[in-house]
Amino acid sequence: MARLDFDTLLAAGAHFGHLKRKWNPAMAPYIFMEKSGIHIIDLHKTVAKAEQAAEAMKQIAKSGKRILFVGTKKQAQEIIAEKAKSVSMPYVIERWPGGMLTNFPTIRKAVKKMSNIDKLLADGTYDKLSKRENLQIQRKRAKLEKNLGSIADLTRLPSAIFVVDVMKEHIAVAEANRLGIPVFAIVDTNSNPNNVDFVIPANDDSSKAIEVILGAICDAIQEGIDERKAEKIDMDAAGETQADEAAAPAEEAEAEEAPAAE
Repeated sequence: MARLDFDTLLAAGAHFGHLKRKWNPAMAPYIFMEKSGIHIIDLHKTVAKAEQAAEAMKQIAKSGKRILFVGTKKQAQEIIAEKAKSVSMPYVIERWPGGMLTNFPTIRKAVKKMSNIDKLLADGTYDKLSKRENLQIQRKRAKLEKNLGSIADLTRLPSAIFVVDVMKEHIAVAEANRLGIPVFAIVDTNSNPNNVDFVIPANDDSSKAIEVILGAICDAIQEGIDERKAEKIDMDAAGETQADEAAAPAEEAEAEEAPAAE
């Protein structure tokens, strides 16, 4: 059964594209018609593409890998934060840090700096400083938290990124392309889908459409996480069973060799 359906997307306004004069010809395969100078997206293709992307996301999550969600436009920020947190995945909703992927070690150093500040605050090291110096440190900590707090647990490059609005997040897409990291994205009619590995054609300005699509994607990710946990439990149980079976003959042999009680 599909995770998304035509009627849900229609009600969310996912079919509304941009004005015809703003369109990107590469999006032609995903456009159903033009109405009043506005391109209408073919939602049947949206459903099919979203299902394909969701299944791929499920497999990535099932393998225990990380997916980075990116969307700094106002309509997407809160939704991305909520959905990414629900599946314990990192996300970027403030300004994209240049070199976030291509210069990842430097970003990790900034995250470690934030952790070090926390440790020094906790052990009272900063208590010896003046109020002004403490205030400067707290402001620095707040800035790091705002920009990097949501990726603090991303200790290695993500295995995929999910982007809302590839035009606005073109730097993130370019960095991912350069490193060979698969790009999943909601792509509107004014955007170029050629740099996206898994295109989901839809209105990227509608918060309802973004929420519906991200909901389906994160549901698939959660399925992958749950299946991974279930498989681990089964493997652990199988390992215990094999250990018990291997131990049984040894115990029987010991019992046979033991001298009979006088």
